[in-house]
Amino acid sequence: MVNKKKKWVIDLISYILLAVFAFICAFPFYWMVVSAIKPDSEIRAAVPSLFTAAPTFKSFSKVLFTAGFLRYIKNSFLVSVAACLISMVIAVMAGYAFSRYYKEKMVKLSNFAMLVSQMIPGVLLLVPLYMIMRNCGFLESYISLILSYTTFVIPLCTFMMSSFFDTVPITLEEAAEIDGTNKFQMMVKIILPISIPSLVSTGLYAFIQAWNEFMFGYIFISTDKYRTLTPAIMLFKGSNIIDWGGLMAASVVAVFPVTCLFLFLQNYFLSGLMSGSVKG
Repeated sequence: MVNKKKKWVIDLISYILLAVFAFICAFPFYWMVVSAIKPDSEIRAAVPSLFTAAPTFKSFSKVLFTAGFLRYIKNSFLVSVAACLISMVIAVMAGYAFSRYYKEKMVKLSNFAMLVSQMIPGVLLLVPLYMIMRNCGFLESYISLILSYTTFVIPLCTFMMSSFFDTVPITLEEAAEIDGTNKFQMMVKIILPISIPSLVSTGLYAFIQAWNEFMFGYIFISTDKYRTLTPAIMLFKGSNIIDWGGLMAASVVAVFPVTCLFLFLQNYFLSGLMSGSVKG
């Protein structure tokens, strides 16, 4: 009885803490959505309210059609997909090399270099990358963003894929080689099909990182033709006044696609993360 009572108290405290934590995490999103559908009179009221008496979608209409955010969504999608695909190709090959040839000196050196690169804040590389893009003529183009985003997501994507490949038994590859399969055929027909959960989770990470990135998109792009979604939100912030309705609506538009994508692929994402967590 004492043990059951103690367990009940522990479970109750755990649920209360989880509920508080969930509320803290969810409230900013709730406030963002409510503010996006509030009329201007309620947004600028002296006493803010948690609900709205007269919901309106005027801010969303202004964001999507008047402010041209459909073009920014298209730009973000193109850049994110390109960065995701390039980083995945490199991460799969590098992760396989890290897993199977980890004793090689060059592999150890590359592994260490990628690990060190994760310790450097991205803002410190802003000026060098800007100069490189300017000298190469890549500013004001998709290429500058794709290269920058790919550079920053490759290390962690490689480590994620390497952790998964460590769980794939080498005997499976040896059996394929006995059957006359070369390395390329083995990767395409055997390794990649069983790597789908890790591929999805790694690709989802790369896509979300590129979609949500703000700093490089804000510095490298200044024209509407190539501007991405996240920097475009700053258009609603003027020097003297802030359009809070438009800013919140634009934030909802930016968050909604990746939220739906994550909810749809969350099972793959979690299984991909767990697949490399236990070896043997």
